[in-house]
Amino acid sequence: MEKEVTVPNSYPLSLNALRTACNQTSSREPVVDYDERTIQDAVRSLKDKQLALVTWSDSGRRTLKYRQTIIPIMALDDDERAVLTVLLLRGPQAAGELKTRTDRLFAFKDRDDVEAVLRRLAAREVPLVAEIGRRPGQQDVRWAHLFGDLPLPVGQAPEPDREQILVDGVDERDAQVLATYDAVAAAYHETFAYRLDERPLERWLLDRVVELADDRPVADVGTGTGVVAAYLARHGADVTGFDFSRTMIDVATLMHPEVTFELGDLRRMMRPPAARGWGAITAWYTLVHYSPQEMAAQIGYLANLLDDEGILALATDAGAAAGPQHGWLGHDGPTPWVAHSPAQVRQAVTAAGLVEVETYVEIGDDKDRLYILAQRP
Repeated sequence: MEKEVTVPNSYPLSLNALRTACNQTSSREPVVDYDERTIQDAVRSLKDKQLALVTWSDSGRRTLKYRQTIIPIMALDDDERAVLTVLLLRGPQAAGELKTRTDRLFAFKDRDDVEAVLRRLAAREVPLVAEIGRRPGQQDVRWAHLFGDLPLPVGQAPEPDREQILVDGVDERDAQVLATYDAVAAAYHETFAYRLDERPLERWLLDRVVELADDRPVADVGTGTGVVAAYLARHGADVTGFDFSRTMIDVATLMHPEVTFELGDLRRMMRPPAARGWGAITAWYTLVHYSPQEMAAQIGYLANLLDDEGILALATDAGAAAGPQHGWLGHDGPTPWVAHSPAQVRQAVTAAGLVEVETYVEIGDDKDRLYILAQRP
């Protein structure tokens, strides 16, 4: 079903091509390693069910080739075909994940269109898909195809698709994050103005940042209402806070007039005007709105803005959760949110050419938190 659309010039498939397709190690769940006999037996079984046909190649050496017949037999439309194909390839998924992964097969406008197709397939006289509930920490329900058993490993929760926050594109994600912070700026300050008083580990790490920066300029990216920037300033840092929400910057300036704040996006940061680089950059819970690929790219970008022996200090939610949060601080709209894998964050830090100075994972009642201090050699 996949190869007929993505590589039509190679379709129908020879036995060897079919085996290679089945045994791919990416975009497959589960990953398998079938031998030739297993493939032959499976095709024979599908042929007995009238779901596959054997044909001959029409040129050169006469070679048996195989094609699927499920599309005409079950009268599947192109959008239904795309959704079923990806469910068969990747296992249970949410509508947003399916929207992202079907782009080579069918161009869905949004996740609502995917949801409509899923409900249409589930409402057939013989249902082809079923709703199976949510992953831990996620808002969206998952769907599974009904072509056989799909067991999960006992006691093992599936890893979330942290890239799903980009299902509607980077611009839409950015718009959602900006809309959230513009809407909650006052409530954010009221809620988190004294959060560092309750987090001794974070205070200790920020004290280390001031010490290691050693009077060189410090940038606090994603500063919000300036809580971290103000703490750094009180302890002697020459700090500038940056945020891409004008409303957050306005609140930060009002509440901490002694600190310099500027409108700015961490993806387009510049070096300080009067120095070769930043002595330290803090990103305190800023990366929770970005996918793992973006997180790695941004760590690499920020690392290049550091002076020699400059410090990158990161704090982020850690764990296995991803998806939009609704109703955060009273805001009705969705807020894209990711709890990152500590291993992936540490790998990104190393790939950026930084050396870890301190790394901690704090286990919390509601969520875990990862803290990393890394230094440019």
